[in-house]
Amino acid sequence: MKASDVRAKTSDELKANLEELKKEQFNLRFQRATGQLENTARVRQVRRDIARIQTVLRDKRVSDNA
Repeated sequence: MKASDVRAKTSDELKANLEELKKEQFNLRFQRATGQLENTARVRQVRRDIARIQTVLRDKRVSDNA
């Protein structure tokens, strides 16, 4: 997911996307703990996507208050 794609979405869309990614992150952690994780790189992708969305949400919140 690119930062430009994230910035184009509304706050509600970002919050929904964030919730989905957090669920996926939980499932990936569970798979890793049970030894069923096949795509280990996906853990890193999800973690970075979560951080990217949180950063954009914070930027939108700060710019709305300014």
